[in-house]
Amino acid sequence: MIRINLLPVRAAKKKETALQQIFIFAASIVVVLVVVLALWGIKLGQISSTQKDITAANAKISELKSKIGKLDQLKKLKDEVKKKLDILTLLRKNKTGPATRLATLSDVTPDQLWIEKYKENGSQINISGIALNEELIAQFIRALESSASYEKVELIVSEQKDISGNKLKRFDLSFKIEEAKPVVEPPKK
Repeated sequence: MIRINLLPVRAAKKKETALQQIFIFAASIVVVLVVVLALWGIKLGQISSTQKDITAANAKISELKSKIGKLDQLKKLKDEVKKKLDILTLLRKNKTGPATRLATLSDVTPDQLWIEKYKENGSQINISGIALNEELIAQFIRALESSASYEKVELIVSEQKDISGNKLKRFDLSFKIEEAKPVVEPPKK
């Protein structure tokens, strides 16, 4: 009978199988490492891209904030200018004041009547003056009453006064400033 020693073949097969398993294990570890490194690289790229987007967005936000700040300043300036223009428009519409009142007083003052004293206290006005005769004083009072600037004209004192040999009439008047009626604008369409 012939004997065949199969032990070395089995040992060789075991070695070969063990080597194949080690090679497969090592190859699978390498594949896993390559996949993990590839995914890690992709994520790093995404993170870098996202950080660039965030930086760009922050720069855009800063730029927009500066524009908004400028817009706010312009809006405040516009509001201030509008308020000033409204005040000027109101003043133009409701023109009253010493200059206008004195101009009206000058216009209604007849010749040969002289105003010596003008005193304004709130809406009350007191005038002292000299006229050639009583008729000029009466004419002056009627002119004041018919003007749009004055109302409630009263003669306080009228007396004769001798000035440089001429007999003139000294007078004191009291009257009020006509209340200005505010101008109402029609609604805009």
